[in-house]
Amino acid sequence: MGTANKIPGVSGGVVALALNFYDELLESIKNINIKSLLRLEFRFAFINSNKSLLLYISLGIIVSYFSTSKLLDFLLSEYELFVWSMFFGLVIGTIIHLQHKINNWNSKSISLILLGVIIGLIISYLDPMAENDNLLFVFICGVLSICGMIIPGLSGSFLLIILGNYVLLLVDSVNVLFDTISSVIIGDFEFLQDSYTISRLKIIVVFTLGSVTGLVLLSKIMSLLLTKYNNTIQSLIFGFIIGSLGVLWPWKSTSLENLNITRYIPEINTSFFIAILHILIGTFIVLMLSKYEKSRTK
Repeated sequence: MGTANKIPGVSGGVVALALNFYDELLESIKNINIKSLLRLEFRFAFINSNKSLLLYISLGIIVSYFSTSKLLDFLLSEYELFVWSMFFGLVIGTIIHLQHKINNWNSKSISLILLGVIIGLIISYLDPMAENDNLLFVFICGVLSICGMIIPGLSGSFLLIILGNYVLLLVDSVNVLFDTISSVIIGDFEFLQDSYTISRLKIIVVFTLGSVTGLVLLSKIMSLLLTKYNNTIQSLIFGFIIGSLGVLWPWKSTSLENLNITRYIPEINTSFFIAILHILIGTFIVLMLSKYEKSRTK
């Protein structure tokens, strides 16, 4: 999920849905006792939550930012088409897997699915804003970026590109944090005299606070909506995930420097067929995981 959340266009919530732990994750986050958490009374803060699930996901997200996401950064620079093709296939597989979540296939649900598709496509083609390091705006970015975990199909990283702060928050600030941790480990505290490092550390702290706030608030809202309007929300999510394929379209060139995405129609050549193979592999992986989960549940 951490790796998915960092990559623009990929939603951590879709990963949770594909692996069938989304509902439990949402319920666990919703049940966190905020008052106890603010008082640092961790024993009571997570008493009604699945502590193991939250712990392992949190550790996985942290580790991914310094390991698997680094590997994917390399793969995206060397094999961009095939990486995007794999993700495209994973989402197609998730769409097939999620059909059963919609209880009533009627004109209302179909209309909501189409609305979700349209919203997803509109977000896909929005022009990005300019970078903004104002701490209040950074906090808002944190709240919105966590949407990828709570709202399947909505990529938090892609939202940061739209807001103009992807490089600032998920590249520059994360790299500064990594370098700072490395300096502390070897006993080098010269970074305390570096204004650039201090400013980036402030930004990553405020961004984290925004993310935690958004995680708790959005999980409660999402859980309430799913309880009261399950079929409506599931239809919107289903359409939203379909619409997110516009972001994941493999045949594109992406530049994080000027935050530009250019999509194009592929030529029929060897790379095209290898990309199609990766799409099929991605789809197959999710369907096999879905089949395994259903057999295990039975």
